[in-house]
Amino acid sequence: MSKLSPADLDRYIFSRTGAANDDLLVGSGYGEDAAAVAVGDETMVVSTDPISLAAERIGTLGVAIASNDVAACGGSPEWLVSTILLPDPDVDTLDEITAQLDAEAERLGITIVGGHTETVAGLDRPLLSLTCMGPTDRYVPTSGANPGDAVLLTKGAGIEGTAVLATDFRADLEAEGVDTDTIERAADYFADVSVLPESAVLSPVATAMHDPTEGGVLNGLVELACASEVTIDLDASEHDVPIRPETRTLCDVMGVDPIRVLGSGALLATVSAEQVDETLTALEAEGIEATVVATVDEPDAEGGPGVTFDGDHYSGGVRDDMYDLWE
Repeated sequence: MSKLSPADLDRYIFSRTGAANDDLLVGSGYGEDAAAVAVGDETMVVSTDPISLAAERIGTLGVAIASNDVAACGGSPEWLVSTILLPDPDVDTLDEITAQLDAEAERLGITIVGGHTETVAGLDRPLLSLTCMGPTDRYVPTSGANPGDAVLLTKGAGIEGTAVLATDFRADLEAEGVDTDTIERAADYFADVSVLPESAVLSPVATAMHDPTEGGVLNGLVELACASEVTIDLDASEHDVPIRPETRTLCDVMGVDPIRVLGSGALLATVSAEQVDETLTALEAEGIEATVVATVDEPDAEGGPGVTFDGDHYSGGVRDDMYDLWE
């Protein structure tokens, strides 16, 4: 279980997009969170995302993740279409999922306008696929980073992963002696998965933004670097990727790397060096933690675009450490 390689995406996905349309401003591409479509004089941001592995809060996460992709492109998420596939006609499960969808959409100010629900033979857990849409005055791509830009990360690494560990793997954590208070604080991270507040601050100034999901912050940086055709040197001795105490504890106990686990809740953004201080001040004024974690460089002469970290150069998808726990 992992993301497809850039080469496979190019061959089987990005080259097969149906009819051409002059209203498509930004289409599918490696690392891009959402498409941009001209609708009259406005720009509509559209994104779709599935979620299946986080069992306990699948509806809550589904809304946040789908809307994050729109927000990470500078959009204001307003409408959501929800497809719910169930392994059996269990109305209790359906009740729980739709209640979560309703509550999180209400909290974020998003309207669920339609969708589809059915049971599917062969599934062993519920599967959601959510499409989110919203307008923007300034579309911000993943591919806009320039050499010399600073790379900012909001909140910290592994926000979503921490919350999922605290719920889906609670019994394992308790068996390893993790105290109840730590687990409860980690479960509360679900409230931090949305990046709508920081995207509102960053959208006017960012050259690129990206929502790190599978593969965590490391994979998010790889996707941003490859989409922008630049190199990002993630040097732990110069910049520290922020990792919350609960994230560190739960990841250590479960044997996963905080920067390689589900990263929703953080937003990656690149801004010009001249705007770093002003941007950090604006984020702080809104109560949003943010850290400069790297600087954008020219593409590596030998390895090409990607991320250099801990002696290795990454130019393809980074497998999420959480997958091994489910498998």
